[in-house]
Amino acid sequence: MKSPRRLLAFVIAGVVVIAAAGWVVSTRLRSPADEAARRTAPKASLVTAAVERRKLVSTIVVSGTLAYGSPLPLTLAGVVGGTSELQRVTRAPRQGRLAEGAVFMEVNGRPVFALRGSVPMHRTIGPGTEGKDVKQLQKALRRLGFGGPASGVFDRATIAAVTRMYKKKGYEAQQPTLADRQAYDQLRKAVQTAQETLATEKQALDQGRDVLPLKVKLTNAKTDLKSARAALKEAEGQRLTPEDDAKLAAADTTVRAAEEKLLEAEQALTAARSQPTATPTTTPAATAAPQPTADTSLLELRVDNARADLEQAREAYGRIREEARQARDKRLEELRKAVRTANDGLVTAQQALRQARQLSPTKLKVANAGKDVSAARSLLAEFSRTYGTAIPPGEVVFLPKLPSRVQKTGVKAGQTVENEVATVTSSTFMVTGTVETAESDLLRAGMSAVIELDSGKTYPATLTAVGEKATVPGQEKGAENTQPVLLTPSSMKGLKGLSGAAVTARVTVGATEEPVLVVPVAAVVTGADGKARVQVEYATDKTKEVEVRTGLTADGNVEVSGTLNAGDRVVVGDA
Repeated sequence: MKSPRRLLAFVIAGVVVIAAAGWVVSTRLRSPADEAARRTAPKASLVTAAVERRKLVSTIVVSGTLAYGSPLPLTLAGVVGGTSELQRVTRAPRQGRLAEGAVFMEVNGRPVFALRGSVPMHRTIGPGTEGKDVKQLQKALRRLGFGGPASGVFDRATIAAVTRMYKKKGYEAQQPTLADRQAYDQLRKAVQTAQETLATEKQALDQGRDVLPLKVKLTNAKTDLKSARAALKEAEGQRLTPEDDAKLAAADTTVRAAEEKLLEAEQALTAARSQPTATPTTTPAATAAPQPTADTSLLELRVDNARADLEQAREAYGRIREEARQARDKRLEELRKAVRTANDGLVTAQQALRQARQLSPTKLKVANAGKDVSAARSLLAEFSRTYGTAIPPGEVVFLPKLPSRVQKTGVKAGQTVENEVATVTSSTFMVTGTVETAESDLLRAGMSAVIELDSGKTYPATLTAVGEKATVPGQEKGAENTQPVLLTPSSMKGLKGLSGAAVTARVTVGATEEPVLVVPVAAVVTGADGKARVQVEYATDKTKEVEVRTGLTADGNVEVSGTLNAGDRVVVGDA
């Protein structure tokens, strides 16, 4: 027999099931009026968006490729090894890092060095070569520790530094070839032969009977001129002759003797005048009588005579001195005249000999022999400029920046060198891409940017160039109405191993310094008066116009200012 509790449970469960079935049926059954109301379109309402206060940043998106920057195709400036024989690669360039002073490749077993510099290698640098390229080479040698000057002249010290650089890398600096040595020896012998011919012709000219007397006269004229100049020089070095010195000495002695006599006479006169008178007597009569004075008239006469003698002695001394001066001036003038006469004689003798030689039949041979000597010396000097230890134009490549990277090789071992041998890049990354021409007008070098990888990681960068300046050698030309863009990451950290990866860059072209009021661009309407307005919903489906001033636009939003507050709802459309 079933218990009452179990029976009650079954009854309750049945009631619940019946109620649920009734509810489901009621939800699916509608009256004709309900069905008509359900099919009627809902009443139109406004689509609004909230006014926000936040910072606004305007960016331009660039889709580009991450790669090593500044690709530069390399070609050799000329032959390697100093000859024009077939240039065959014996060691091809290797991809990877390229440091200054490294051997970039080998051609015919000769090295090609990589050095830093802005002036491209364009000629053979040999002894005596001057220029900016030589100074650039010297600076590179000094940086690498091989010493040498920085004068811009390829001199012996620079050659020694170059020799040390080659030796350190296991090579020998380029020496003159056998053909060069033979050519140099021939030119040297040609100069010697021309000089010998000239000497022979001059000897034949000078030994002619018509010029021998004139040569003797010329020699004598030179001797006379030399003697005259020597006599003039000696006279100019002497103020007085020995005779004049003796006369002046005697006159000076006379003056001193007269001065002594005058002094003695003056002293005697002074002593006589100062001599005391006789002692007076005690008698009154003797006291009243006048005292006799000493007679000094003779002494005074002696003084006057001594003065007169001194004056005469001094006048005689001055006269002798003046006569000596006049005699010296006269003697110098005569010697100068003798020099002029001897010089005129020399000129006359030279002219006579010259005229005689011009009339000589051997003169033409001498002139031609002299021209042959000049021509031979000129050829030898020109050849000598590049003779000796030299650097052939193909044995150095100058790169603007080092270290760099060899990104792509253009030749293999065994091939001949004809065009590009490799492409080098800088050791830093860059992003190359394009933007529409209209957007490129907003971009300026130096703008901040962000590089974003597919993984979502971002890296700071800088806009380096736009337009033609951003063109990279070997880069495919973009679509029409686009401009190339070049960006440089701020750091290599986290980017190594990603060369060739596609990235997205965002260049910041504008940003607000502080948070500003922002509305969707679709909310701003410009009226017929040129003023911007927005529709603000102040109650359900009720709006009012508010005049605003617009600012920066970014990501579909625009900066506005006016009688708006954050949180206000502005109309962006109807629904």
